[in-house]
Order: sequence, then structure tokens, then C-alpha cells
Amino acid sequence: MTTPVRLRPEIAALPPYRQGKQASPDAFKLSSNENPFEPLPAVVDALRGAVTVNRYPDATASELRAALAAKYGVTTDEVHVGAGSVSLLLQFIQAAAAPGDEVVYAWRSFEAYPGLVTVAGATSVQVPNRADGSHDLVAMAAAVTERTRLVIVCSPNNPTGTTVTTHDFETFMAAVPDDLLVVLDEAYAEFVTDPDAVDGESLTERHPNLVVLRTFSKAYGLAALRVGYAIGASSVLDAARATAIPLSVTEQGQAAALASLEHESELMTRVDRIAMLRDQVRQALVDQGWDVPAAQGNFVWLPTGEQTATAAGVFADHGIIVRPFAPEGIRITIGEPSSVDKLLHAAQQVRQNTSL
Repeated sequence: MTTPVRLRPEIAALPPYRQGKQASPDAFKLSSNENPFEPLPAVVDALRGAVTVNRYPDATASELRAALAAKYGVTTDEVHVGAGSVSLLLQFIQAAAAPGDEVVYAWRSFEAYPGLVTVAGATSVQVPNRADGSHDLVAMAAAVTERTRLVIVCSPNNPTGTTVTTHDFETFMAAVPDDLLVVLDEAYAEFVTDPDAVDGESLTERHPNLVVLRTFSKAYGLAALRVGYAIGASSVLDAARATAIPLSVTEQGQAAALASLEHESELMTRVDRIAMLRDQVRQALVDQGWDVPAAQGNFVWLPTGEQTATAAGVFADHGIIVRPFAPEGIRITIGEPSSVDKLLHAAQQVRQNTSL
């Protein structure tokens, strides 16, 4: 009999992160919040030029950090680049929270949060969302204790799509201790059209305990290249850098991100089109009778509750692959315009064939 390898019990019991379901060739994959547009020609050219694969990449992604520092009016030491914003979040959790410490975040929110906290050895404190799917920042501030080392605020919230207002966020920051690290996860910030929504990068100078996370995966369409970044005080970013896996941002990722910044206006035109289509889809779903939260990412949320698995099956039968989060609801990415009629027809069928 083979003796089992000794593992941390909480890790052995932890389910791995599950990617959005893949789609067959005749279906639309609307399960992973990917950008439906192909890369810009300039980005493709940059990738073709980044062909040095037998040498290690620049460990600090210095060119990209300099470009981002210029964009946001900060120093390069106040920018940290990593292999996607989720990897950066793990670094901040590991830098701040040890076994016995707590990490506070809203729930439901990004499904990777519980796993990241567990991997770091810390304890999750999940604060329920409000009825409209938005963060209850008052309750989150009240959940902070002497054991709390980090709070995650996700705006727009994945998967519900709701945002935190500037006023509510400032009130929250005033309510929590100045030495508590607050991470504002803004992976979908470029899709936001609500003028009242918080814009984290404008607040880091006023709040040294605030770190803002953003990514090139969504709006910039570089999901496969895994490039994210953080903006915050250099002392906090240095702590995250100390926990990072070295050389995790590839030469290709940095080259594509730099090319994307150089052609940002063209990319943001695409983002505007996605946001317009999002609003149209949401309104059509509301007209069908769905209670859809105000969507500010590149996705919409359907509160399907106990009918989530059944509803996801109906969408799949209609060639629409969605992301179910049982028993709360379904997240649907805004994809190709040609997917909309199928999506709306499937949504109507769900309402007719279930008790929703």
C-alpha cells in the first residue's frame, strides 16, 4: 500500500480554479469575459518582433513600467507588473497575510479570491453583497478586526457587474485603519461608463495603503499573454515584488502591452463598442423581465438562483456557453454582435421553461 504524500489539508480540499467552459465551433463562448476582437495589426507586428525565446525576459518589465508610470503620472517604483492581475493579488495577499490573519472581500465576487487566500494560509471573511449585487462597503468596514490584514474591493464586481461609487469608496477608506492594505481590483475599469464609479488610480496618492490592480487581458485583448499591473506606494509594491515568481512576464507579453498602449485610442474605440452592446443587451434582458444589475464590465449577470444549472443547460442548447455560479446566477460575456440574437432567444426560453 502506497503511503499518501502529506499535504496541507486545506489545500488538498481546495478545488482548482476552473476556466470557463470551452465552446464547440458552432457555439459562442461567452463564459470567460474575453475580448471578441482580434489583436490590432500593430500588436501582431510587436509579437512577431519579440522572438528571443532562448534568453530570459527583463525581470522588472522596465519598459512597460516606464510607459505605465508616464500614463498615470507616477514613478516607475510605484508600478508593478506581473503575469495577470490575479497573480499580483496573490503576491499582495502573501505579503500582508499570514496564518491566523484575515482577508475581507465581498461575496459573490471573483471566484479566485477564496483560493488565493487559502493558498497564502490566511482566512477568508466573506461579506454578502447587497440585494442588487453590489458591495456592502459599510458591512465590509464593520468586518475589519485586529486580525484583518487586507481588504479586496472589486469594481466593477465580477461576476455581478456592479461598481463602487467614489463617494462610498472614500467613506470606506476613511472608516478602515490607515495601516490596513486595501486592494482595489479594477480588471474591467476601461468598460465603465458610470461617472460616479470609483477610479482607483486617481486615489493612490491620497491613500498610501491603497493598491490598484488592472490588466491587459480584458479591454486590451491580451488574455493569452498574461500581463497585469499594480499602482501604489513603492514600499507596498516592493513587498509584493519580494513574493513574486521571478521572470514571470514574458518578452512577448511586454511587447504586446507596449504596442497596445501606443495604439490605445484605437483599442478604446473597440471598448466603447462593447460597452454600448452591453447596455443594449442588458436593456433587452430587462425588457424580457430579468432583474439584471447595472452592468459596467464586459458582461451581464442573471440571478438564476437554484435554477442556475438548468438555465445554463438551456443556453448551451442554444449555442451560448455561459458561466454558471450555482446557486446564485449566470454571468454572460458580451461577445460577437452575431451572438446577441441567440443569447436573447435563449434567455427568453429560460424564462419560459423555468420558474424564474
